[in-house]
Amino acid sequence: MFKIMIVEDDLTIANILKKELEKWNYQAFLIDDFNQVLKEFKDKTPQLVLLDIQLPSFNGYYWCQEIRKFSQVPIIFISSRNENMDIVMAIQMGADDFISKPFDLTVAVAKTQALLRRTYDFKESDHFLSFNQVLLKSGESKLFAKGQEVNLTRTELKIMELLFLQKGNYVTREEIMVNLWEDESFIDDNTLAVNIARLRKKLVKVGLSDFILTKKNVGYALNKETLHA
Repeated sequence: MFKIMIVEDDLTIANILKKELEKWNYQAFLIDDFNQVLKEFKDKTPQLVLLDIQLPSFNGYYWCQEIRKFSQVPIIFISSRNENMDIVMAIQMGADDFISKPFDLTVAVAKTQALLRRTYDFKESDHFLSFNQVLLKSGESKLFAKGQEVNLTRTELKIMELLFLQKGNYVTREEIMVNLWEDESFIDDNTLAVNIARLRKKLVKVGLSDFILTKKNVGYALNKETLHA
């Protein structure tokens, strides 16, 4: 589901947060090397960042600015520095929210969930599929990756649903066509090839150039290495 990066040098707090988020089925991970925050962010492409202000080497303000140079992923500051000036500074640096220490875990999770819903336009009742860090929201025919979204046609959505459900295993052309025929899309082999080509063009625009793989005489699959953590 959603991947959350925790940048907190107090291991007790970091692990408590991680454990609580995992109870809610979020995939949380901690930063061990505070000189490599940006590298970890780029490598693991989280959907949300929980960021302390006071950190070894560079502070949270610095890392927030660095992330904002290329990503609009939601960022929540978590800090004991809770004067108004600190909060204003955090927002000016590009943060989306601020949680003061000591904090209630329920509040931290609630703010995280609310920001994820606002950012990715998901409701708790929405049906969506995930593969690595790419999310497919069937209800609105949209795919989300790297803080961006792709609008899908009905046929493109059905194709992606089949591929997402197989989690990187190949789906034959025949399986896809039969599924779409049953859905009254009346797709043939040529039409399928056109839709796959169009899908790939859309995915390239959000940095997913090799997201759909083709194996001759077999079919199509999602690339397990795409955005792989």
